Amino acid sequence: MRINAFVARATGTSRRRADQLLKTNQIKINGLPAKIGSDVNSQDKVTLNDNELKIPKKSTTLMLNKPEGYVVSRIGQGSKTIYELIPKKYFDLKPVGRLDKNSSGLLLLSNDGQLTQKLTHPSFNKQKIYIVKLNKFLKHNDEVRIMNGIKLFDGISQLTLSNISSDRKIMTVTMSEGRNRQIRRTFESLHYRVTSLKRISFGDYSLGELSTGKWKIV
Repeated sequence: MRINAFVARATGTSRRRADQLLKTNQIKINGLPAKIGSDVNSQDKVTLNDNELKIPKKSTTLMLNKPEGYVVSRIGQGSKTIYELIPKKYFDLKPVGRLDKNSSGLLLLSNDGQLTQKLTHPSFNKQKIYIVKLNKFLKHNDEVRIMNGIKLFDGISQLTLSNISSDRKIMTVTMSEGRNRQIRRTFESLHYRVTSLKRISFGDYSLGELSTGKWKIV
């Protein structure tokens, strides 16, 4: 097996990230710095910063309905973390993408590097769907501007809005990007504040009837 594939499966990261670890000499095979393209077998000892890596016997992916107020991190720095909501035996699983502290809904955790790559890399164009609530009436011309694309400091943000409520405060937002706080920043640029943001779908995964704070293996 190629070393980057081994590292990806053992850590739940992508092969691209595994290659970055290889370039910075953080990966060793039998005590020697590994090189991109190296092969490993079951007899080899692979380490990441001197911690031995092992491929899980099978890949595991967990879906969590994240409540507001929880951070997507192992260390909360004073805040509650998502790892308080799942059994310790799944603590090796890593988040697939992010939800900020004040957002809720569908969050995947996995040790499957290939799945993580397919869901998060822009080239795969995986769709994400959110229910968003604003602090005030969304003007029709602002709806059009958002659908056409809003210029943010890190590029154009283009969101699809649908199922807008009669008071024009609640709507479904569909996107295929995943920049930091992109939905919130898009609305803030037009002087709206997002008061609630819940992800209900990510690629082929949907939240369904999973209750807030609950999880399941998918």
